[in-house]
Amino acid sequence: MPIRIPHELPAFNELNKENIFVMSKERAEHQDIRPLKIVILNIMPKKIETETQLMRLLSNTPIQVNVDLLQLESHISKNTPISHLYNFYKTFDKIKNERYDGMIITGAPVEHLEFHQVDYWEEISLIMKWSKSHVFSTFHLCWGAHAGLYYHFGVPKTILERKIFGIFPHKAEYENAQLLNGFDDCFMVPHSRHSEVRREDIEKVPQLEILASSDISGVHIVANKNGRQYFVLGHAEYDRDTIANEYFRDKNQGLDIDLPYNYFPDDDTEKTPVFSWRCHANLMFSNWLNYCIYQSTPYDLNSLEEMDWNVDNGL
Repeated sequence: MPIRIPHELPAFNELNKENIFVMSKERAEHQDIRPLKIVILNIMPKKIETETQLMRLLSNTPIQVNVDLLQLESHISKNTPISHLYNFYKTFDKIKNERYDGMIITGAPVEHLEFHQVDYWEEISLIMKWSKSHVFSTFHLCWGAHAGLYYHFGVPKTILERKIFGIFPHKAEYENAQLLNGFDDCFMVPHSRHSEVRREDIEKVPQLEILASSDISGVHIVANKNGRQYFVLGHAEYDRDTIANEYFRDKNQGLDIDLPYNYFPDDDTEKTPVFSWRCHANLMFSNWLNYCIYQSTPYDLNSLEEMDWNVDNGL
């Protein structure tokens, strides 16, 4: 998929080097089609790394996509240059009157806090409320999934004794789920989290369906049955070395961290990890853009507010 992003964005050159089709604003304006509008609320500390990972995965279908990057006003990022945020990110006040085909809400390293203790909880709650009337399909990742499930449906998170950390086998539970179209019977997904959502808490909510899970790491993907919200607890967007970087960072800081599960060959940290989740990561994001958005979103996004939120579009 050609994604339309500023050519000054670091991701532009990085993806070009990987032979991924990115399109400058000037070239995109000469194509007579309506591109999908996607907004990414990026609350990860390493924003440049995360935005590149997500844009790589948004580049896998023939559909043109325009991407806006969104930051929180109520939280100052300490790990991303202010100049980068100023040049490439918008605040909610600048986009609140816009409408989008899709939205991604990333994770954040605040799992140890109760939701209402997070300094930007009020703002992210406002954005999640806004998404129901201004976004056709919202994709919540990791802590973003915890936050979305709690805000929209009251599903609590449970803090774990040990971090779920590594690469885990998963299976689809919901037959013919659009998001998992074409998936193998067993597929691998990275996880890096200190909390979980329990199956019994999800099953109490009639609007929700569990799409995929692991016998080891638990629930992975939950969907609103209306097809307009997805909650993904894993990190399919991770690069080959993301888990390794997290492991060595914590190890060097003297933190109590287990060797990541099923990651280093023979559990030897000197060996290069096998990239075993890339195909399914690409397929999941491609399915989301094609089946969950492109095939269903209204041509005129101004009609989003007129749509019945409770209408079942199918999973």
